[in-house]
Amino acid sequence: MLDDFGGHLGRAWTETDEEHTDRETLLRHLMEGQYSNPVRFVCFNTGEGWSRDASEDIAEELQQRCADRAEVPPSLEKFLQTHGRQADIQLTLL
Repeated sequence: MLDDFGGHLGRAWTETDEEHTDRETLLRHLMEGQYSNPVRFVCFNTGEGWSRDASEDIAEELQQRCADRAEVPPSLEKFLQTHGRQADIQLTLL
């Protein structure tokens, strides 16, 4: 994942322990705000020799989770504006 740390720190590809790279753990960490400002997600399989941008897929799933929780973590707002569906997130009334 490419994360933007802002200011003079800029952007960097975030290193993650192998056991925390599954989709569910990544989504949970994003919802918990463990990343400051995610910019892009790239999936890769070195064994098969391919990679692809998964930012829109991740954004779609995050939008649904935000709707289910009726909140958008501040760390995800810019990412969802950039990569999410253009429709507003419909939050559930409590």
